[in-house]
Amino acid sequence: MAFKKVKVTESMDAEKDKGKHASVTEELGRIIRVYRNSTLSVSSDASSSSNEEADDFYDLTPEDYYHIISSKIGAKSQVLKTKKLREAEATAHRERLTKAVVRVCFPDDYVMEAEFHPSERIQVLMDLLNKVLAQPDLPFYLYTIPPKEKIKDMSMDFYLAGFAPGAIVYFSYDLPKDNPDATTGPYLRSEIMSLHELPPVLKNVDFVNPEPEPEIVKIIPTAPEPKPVSKKSTKPKWFK
Repeated sequence: MAFKKVKVTESMDAEKDKGKHASVTEELGRIIRVYRNSTLSVSSDASSSSNEEADDFYDLTPEDYYHIISSKIGAKSQVLKTKKLREAEATAHRERLTKAVVRVCFPDDYVMEAEFHPSERIQVLMDLLNKVLAQPDLPFYLYTIPPKEKIKDMSMDFYLAGFAPGAIVYFSYDLPKDNPDATTGPYLRSEIMSLHELPPVLKNVDFVNPEPEPEIVKIIPTAPEPKPVSKKSTKPKWFK
């Protein structure tokens, strides 16, 4: 009897969680995932979690410099290809990408994850943040690291920004550091933060070893084989 009561309670809790997710999804018009992960946050310990790191924290390391130089060498090799070949490869690569999973890391260790289509513009992400922030009236910006670089072009789509199939960006208020609102949380609304206690709706994405996108196989119809042409005799009619 007790086992049956526990099972009914768990079922009711699951339905309640689904209802909460559905309510937030209906309000935002998009499914989001919220969790806490100190490894993805700007700060690594509790004492500095409310303060943004200095800009020199994001300076290039020798390893970062090596990766940048390697990517530039790879880009130069693309010049050797014809323009049509480069365009064909870029189009094929873009068609294989069907989603852009973006994680927004906040200074208080909260992470919000949302899924977009690669052709959607970054402004869509900014609009979503305005709906989930505790203080949407305060100016803010997003940036990537390393090095620290503000995201300025909101008209760019996620594919051209390099955010497909996935990307991690960081949140900061665009206020003077001596402003108390610039370094204090919470950054997300309480009902949004409470989602981290619920089972995730979105599938967990591994950014280190992402699943390969399914290849799009184009079937080219084959032309029917021509019928063999019978050779006419070259002998004259009078010759027998």
